[in-house]
Amino acid sequence: MSGETTGVIRTVLRFEGLLVMLAAMLTYDKFGAGWSTFAWFFLVPDISFLGYLAGARVGAISYNAAHSYIGAVACLIASQLLAVPLLLTVGTIWCAHIGFDRALGYGLKYATGFKFTHLGRIGRAG
Repeated sequence: MSGETTGVIRTVLRFEGLLVMLAAMLTYDKFGAGWSTFAWFFLVPDISFLGYLAGARVGAISYNAAHSYIGAVACLIASQLLAVPLLLTVGTIWCAHIGFDRALGYGLKYATGFKFTHLGRIGRAG
C-alpha cells in the first residue's frame, strides 16, 4: 500500500503515540473525573468500527473521524475557552485512546480496508 510509513519513521510515530497516551493520562490524573470514568469511556472511539458495516470506505471515514487528534484537541481547546470541565475529561480520554492505538500500530485507515493504515498494514502480510 503506498502512503504507509515504514522503518524508523514508523517507530517514531508509534513512540509518539505512546507519549501522547502517557501525557493524556498524567493530565487526566490531575484534572480528570476519576479512573472508573476513564475506564468506562476509554474504548468509546472504537464504536466507529460500526462504520465498516456499511463498507470499507464508510468504515475508514468513521474510524478516522474518531481516531484523529482533531476532535480530541478541539475538545481540549473548547474546555479552556468555554470553561467546560467535561470537555477536558472527554478530550484527555480521547487523546489517550488515540495514543494507545497509535502505539500499537493502529493508524488512520485507507478506504482499501481496515488492515491498511498510514502506519503500515495491520496483521500478517498477505
